[in-house]
Amino acid sequence: MAGGRRRAAAEAEGGSAVAEFTLVSIVLVTLFLAILQIGLVIHVRNTLVASAAEGARHAANADRSLADGEARTAQLVAESLSPRLARGISSRYVSSGGSRLVEVEVTTTLPVFGLLGIERALTVRGHAVDESVL
Repeated sequence: MAGGRRRAAAEAEGGSAVAEFTLVSIVLVTLFLAILQIGLVIHVRNTLVASAAEGARHAANADRSLADGEARTAQLVAESLSPRLARGISSRYVSSGGSRLVEVEVTTTLPVFGLLGIERALTVRGHAVDESVL
């Protein structure tokens, strides 16, 4: 009789192990996907900063214009991420510490779910010293 009770108790615990595994799996998968998404956001931001800085350096050359820098930035963003993210690019001259700088600004989608997200929520800037005034 004692053996029957043990078997019944083991079968009941076997069912709870499945439920526990399911609950823990849901938490772990959610945590894994959240970490992956944070990594994607950081990658997108760093790529946009590098593209804006390269576009500013390109526009700062003595024989280039602001439009050339914007075009170079758009090309880099489209090649490395997505052409959809290369829409909100602007440039201007700014002054800092007595030097004239070229500033390229990229305003785009903040990726919240994959590359889908909040429109115009991520803004980065790249700067370079304007060589045409040196």
